[in-house]
Amino acid sequence: MQPLGKLRLGVNIDHVATVRNARGGAYPDPVRAAKLAEEAGADGITAHLREDRRHIADADIDALMAALSVPLNFEMAATDEMQKIALRHKPHAVCIVPEKREEKTTEGGLEVAREENRLAHFIAPLREAGCRVSIFIAADQRQIEAAHRIGAQVIELHTGAYCDAHAEGRFDERDAELEKMREMSAFAHSLGLEVHAGHGLTYDTVKPVAAFPEVMELNIGHFLIGESIFRGLGPAIAEMRRLMDEARA
Repeated sequence: MQPLGKLRLGVNIDHVATVRNARGGAYPDPVRAAKLAEEAGADGITAHLREDRRHIADADIDALMAALSVPLNFEMAATDEMQKIALRHKPHAVCIVPEKREEKTTEGGLEVAREENRLAHFIAPLREAGCRVSIFIAADQRQIEAAHRIGAQVIELHTGAYCDAHAEGRFDERDAELEKMREMSAFAHSLGLEVHAGHGLTYDTVKPVAAFPEVMELNIGHFLIGESIFRGLGPAIAEMRRLMDEARA
C-alpha cells in the first residue's frame, strides 16, 4: 500500500515549560521554542494544559494562539474547565487525553468505550466550534470503534508500550505491539478516521511507526526537547524529520 500523503510532525513543547517552571520566571519560553520548531519544519505544535498546570500555563496557550502560523493541537482532559478554554480559543485541533494528577506523564489511552455517551456529548460543541477532535487511545479495536461512534475525526495511537518495550530490550513484546499498531492503523483508516501516533518516540523507534501508510501525523515532545540540549532544537527536529521522511519513502 502506498503512503496516503505527507507524514506531518507535531512538536510538543510541554517540557520547555517544565524547565521554566523548575526555577520560576519566564525562561525558557515555550512560545519561543514553538516558533523555532516551526522554523525547523514542524507541521504543528502540541501543548497539553493539565489540570494542575504543572508545565503549560493558561498564558502559554494565549501566547501560542497569537504567535503561531502552524496549527496548535491543544491536548486536554475531558473536563468542563478545559472545554470552556478550548471553546474560547478554538484551536485547530483538540486531543482528548486521560489525565491523573499522580502520573508523571500520560500513562495510557483514553477509555472511550466505557464513557461513550459522556464523551459524545463532550466533543460535540468542540466539533461545532470548528475544532478537529482527536482521541488519544491504545491500539485496541474496541476503543477505535467507540471513538468512531462518538464522532471523533482523528485517533492518536499511544505508542508508549512499544517504545518502553524497545528501551527495555523486550523485543518480542515490542514487535507484538508494533504489529498491533499496524493492524489498528489500517482498521481505523477503514472506518474513515484520520490516524496519528505518539508518546515516547525517539530516533531509534520512530521509523517503523512512520512507515505505516495510514498514519498521517506523529506527535513527539519529550525526546526532542531532551535531544535539543545536545544538538539544539532545530537540528534535533531536522533529524527526526529526516528519519520520518526516510521511513515514508
